Amino acid sequence: MQEIKVWDPLVRVFHWSLVAAFAIAFVTEDDFQTLHTYAGYTVLGLVLTRLVWGFVGTRHARFSDFVRSPREVLAYLKDMLRFRPPHFVGHNPAGGAMIVLLLASLLLTTLTGLMTWGAEGEGPLGAWLWQFGSSGEKMLEETHEFFANFTLLLVAVHVAGVAVGSLMHRENLVRAMVTGRKQIDGGQVQ
Repeated sequence: MQEIKVWDPLVRVFHWSLVAAFAIAFVTEDDFQTLHTYAGYTVLGLVLTRLVWGFVGTRHARFSDFVRSPREVLAYLKDMLRFRPPHFVGHNPAGGAMIVLLLASLLLTTLTGLMTWGAEGEGPLGAWLWQFGSSGEKMLEETHEFFANFTLLLVAVHVAGVAVGSLMHRENLVRAMVTGRKQIDGGQVQ
């Protein structure tokens, strides 16, 4: 076994900051609108930063390292069901797919939140979207809530996947996302 660096500081700070910002935004939805809004802006800023880092970041942070075809993702999931998935230094194909889904859902959540706020005549889109009226505002609000709840569902699947992956590969993926380092067996890694 050897220990190697996998996750750079930006990826790790992004990950845990996103966890905190999304949690704050989710629990403050109705009662603390100002805090909810600032948390939403934080989520949006983090997601945009991660999108850029996915193209220019370190090896395992780049989308080219972990975004795989649907066929590869399904093959990996089938291997998991057979209790013999291949081990990856960075994200496995299922983890890569989850990252893409989470980023897309978070982006849609924050954009629909901005639009909802704009339909109320507030925020950076208020000057353009205030004409939506109450029915348009309600539709935007329901769409925003759908994506927020869908993101929460994805988070639950992500956490379950991390737990299963940690058990199957006998590695602590949560610790790796804190320290940036993984213990690997050089002969079994892709």
